[in-house]
Amino acid sequence: MKTVPHPLSPEARLVTTRDLLFLCGSLSLVVLPHATRAPWWITLLALCLYAWRIFCSLNPAPLPPRWLVIAVAAVAMLGVWTEYRTLFGRQPGIVLLMLFSGLKLLETRTHRDAAAAAFLGYFLIVTNFLYTQSIPTAATMAAAVFAITATLVALSAPHRAPRANLASAALLLAHAVPAAAALFLLFPRVQGPLWGLPRDAYAGMTGLSETMSPGTLTRLALSDAIAFRAEFEGAPPDPHLRYWRGPVLWDFDGRTWSIGPQAPGSFAVPPGASATYRYSVVLEPHNRTWLFALEAAATLPQNARYTSDGLLLAGAPVRSRMRYELTSVITPRSALDERRADLARALRLPEGSNPKARALAAQWRAASRSDAEVLARALGFLRQGGYAYTLEPPPLGADSVDEFLFETKAGFCEHFSSAFVFLIRAAGLPARVVTGYQGGEFNPVDRIITVRQSDAHAWAEVHVAGHGWRRVDPTAAAAPNRVDQGLARAVPEAQRALLMRGELGWLRALRHQWEAAAHKWNVWVLGYNPERQRELMSRMGMRNADWRGLIAILFTVLGITTVFLLAWSLRRVARPDPVQRAWRAFCSKLAARGIERSPNEGPRDFAERAARSLPSARRAILRIASLYIGLRYGREANPRRARDLRRLVREFRPA
Repeated sequence: MKTVPHPLSPEARLVTTRDLLFLCGSLSLVVLPHATRAPWWITLLALCLYAWRIFCSLNPAPLPPRWLVIAVAAVAMLGVWTEYRTLFGRQPGIVLLMLFSGLKLLETRTHRDAAAAAFLGYFLIVTNFLYTQSIPTAATMAAAVFAITATLVALSAPHRAPRANLASAALLLAHAVPAAAALFLLFPRVQGPLWGLPRDAYAGMTGLSETMSPGTLTRLALSDAIAFRAEFEGAPPDPHLRYWRGPVLWDFDGRTWSIGPQAPGSFAVPPGASATYRYSVVLEPHNRTWLFALEAAATLPQNARYTSDGLLLAGAPVRSRMRYELTSVITPRSALDERRADLARALRLPEGSNPKARALAAQWRAASRSDAEVLARALGFLRQGGYAYTLEPPPLGADSVDEFLFETKAGFCEHFSSAFVFLIRAAGLPARVVTGYQGGEFNPVDRIITVRQSDAHAWAEVHVAGHGWRRVDPTAAAAPNRVDQGLARAVPEAQRALLMRGELGWLRALRHQWEAAAHKWNVWVLGYNPERQRELMSRMGMRNADWRGLIAILFTVLGITTVFLLAWSLRRVARPDPVQRAWRAFCSKLAARGIERSPNEGPRDFAERAARSLPSARRAILRIASLYIGLRYGREANPRRARDLRRLVREFRPA
């Protein structure tokens, strides 16, 4: 026998147009960020599903039958599989949830269906943080939580005013804030993120790679994304000293430089430094193990490794924001005991490639009396050769070095460093390409240096007998402004990014303010790791708090918060309505004269009966009853009339 739901149950109550529009609007806040990342046809399909349901609500049109909704779901799943070749993973899974939210709206008829769609919206809120945890994302998702909560309140009170529903939602979320703050601060932290992302979540991260060919760094120079931020103890180094060391490229196939096999090195503090700097780095995720250090590292971050060519490596690919502290030295003396195998590797060149460059290097070698003279000739050739530093270099063919040196004479830092190292190797000196970042923008708001992907740079290191490896920047020979004043001053005005242009100083000032706030967010909210938690506990007097102590404190704080909120709520519940309290006082005064109100007697009937029993107080009794009925059953509360009611009841003295 089929069970018929109660007419007032959520299964039977039909959702109103107002509530449905609230639901669609709150879900849109959650879905729109995903729509900007999804393929265009999926975004269009999701918009059509939402529009279809709104149309059916605003017009007397029936909802689609169940078989049609299932057919649309099947076609959507087939399309997602065709697009991604899988239904699993971060992007395809979230796209399916986005489409399912629209399909759920198409079958939403009752309040129970609407509540299920709202809870799906709560889950979709979490998925937005799988892409970014920035301040705008957090603010947008907080607004979405508020909107969905207000929608659920409206579903529970369909005839209540929207303003009252919004107030109730705000009150509910305000009650949750203390518990959320306690959980954030006191719940035992684990290293890394709280969830493991699928493999496709790390695709598309920008940054340096294991290879470098013409155009590689040029594309990075067009990116304004932040690579890392560095905060120095004391004054930071001058711009021309900010060489942030990254991957070292040894092997060349005629067009592309690559890292090749990496050998572990024995770490030691480099001697003979001209300056020492202590600083901390907040590194953005780049899905590599590289840790960037200024010039030469004099300390190792925790759990870091060191290679024989001076590169710092993390224990695992950096897939979440990472903070580490370092000490670096500037212009140290290099170790002289380089392995013969490495020196031989630093001389290799592909057979038969770039014959013009080989011939030029042979001339320098024959005309020079020392290695230093060869270096001077190479730098002088680049300095006086009429080379242009540009973000729009012409394409190069198979003999890329020859074409750059003798034909196009226009390139970016990868062109200069590649050609220079090729020439030096052809002249018989070991050399290698070093990639990383050069410079960085000083933020006057928080005195932090922000290094962007546009600061990506490549330079050379040459091994000179008796001196070891020496840094040589061939780009500085042709375009000294690149090192002294940054990329913006080195390229033509037309090629500069928007915020690099001189007339937009006010916009750069706004960006400085924003990035200072974002850095605080990254360090103290997103970067609230076990070390930060231990630091906070130490400030609170708990220097050796383990997970048991943290759990005990957490439950104590949650218990106190619960008791406080419960007492506050009961006080509000126990506090009678002032209008009702005045009416009860009025009834008590009449009861003292033997005129008691029956439980089933309305205020108007009771007042008329009392007026007949007490003719001398007739006017006061009817006036009090009229005010009470208007305040109790009227559409809007009137504070002035409520004060009049309390005054009349207080002055009422039945004879």
